[in-house]
Formats: sequence, C-alpha cells, structure tokens
Amino acid sequence: MSGESHGSHAGRPSSWVAVTIIFIGFVVGGVALCNGPMWIMFWVGVGIIVLGLLASWAVHLFSDVVLDAPRVIPEIVDYTLFGSRSAKRRGGDAGEILDRPTATDPQQTPHG
Repeated sequence: MSGESHGSHAGRPSSWVAVTIIFIGFVVGGVALCNGPMWIMFWVGVGIIVLGLLASWAVHLFSDVVLDAPRVIPEIVDYTLFGSRSAKRRGGDAGEILDRPTATDPQQTPHG
C-alpha cells in the first residue's frame, strides 16, 4: 500500500457478497416472524445467515480493513443560521487565525 492512499469505504466485492447473504437471511427471518410466525421459513433464514457467516469467514471479511485519509479540519467555523460567510473562528476572537484548512494525521493526533 502506498503512502499516498486516500482511503476508501468501499470494501472488496467478495466482502459485500458475504454481507448481502447475511442481510438476505435477516430479511427472510424477519418476514417469517411478521407473517405468522412461519417457523420453517424463520429457520431457513437462520440457515442463510449461517451460510453468509461461513462465506464471510472464507473471504476474510474482518481483514477487509478500511483506511481513512487524513482529515482536513476547517479552522474558520460558520455558525450562522442561513450559512452566510462570517469571520467567526474557533475559540472566539483570540482563537485560531489560519485562513486555510490544516490537514492532521489521525495516527499522530487521533482526536483532531
């Protein structure tokens, strides 16, 4: 992985397939409970969830790590009702005075 990575929340397609299988199992089980309850359909939903969990284990779902890009925190904050520009800054008049955003590395300063 390069140092220029900007992060992604997309995940791998194989991970999305496993999550979709689990979601379908929950939908089948939920519909079964709402329509009856229809216990056979409910247990079919549980079986689909188990298949999805096995699929997630096979594709290593939990190793599908998403790295966030460094956050850019604006130093000038606008609290006006209609979103018009203002000169308000964090900390009041004696607060921060930078006119452009400052990028922070979450590994070095995890809380901004």
